[in-house]
Amino acid sequence: MNDDLREQMNTLANQMKHFHASLEVKARDMEMAGGDSEVVTKLINGADAMRDSANIYLSWARHYVNLSEGGASEADEGEEDSADFQF
Repeated sequence: MNDDLREQMNTLANQMKHFHASLEVKARDMEMAGGDSEVVTKLINGADAMRDSANIYLSWARHYVNLSEGGASEADEGEEDSADFQF
């Protein structure tokens, strides 16, 4: 992959990972402080949804970077393995 695009994807992956972790910590802190359990549950579920969406987004980003560098055959290779960016 192009170094600049790879660096941008890594930055996005790290930011999304940090966001997920921070939202979970906030939810757990609220839970420990006796906060509204419904809000806590929504935050935890939201953090998981954001993580899943981020993984899909990063998988597509990798696809388009590959496509930009090597054409369709390069982009098709390994598409099923979206675990590259899962956190």
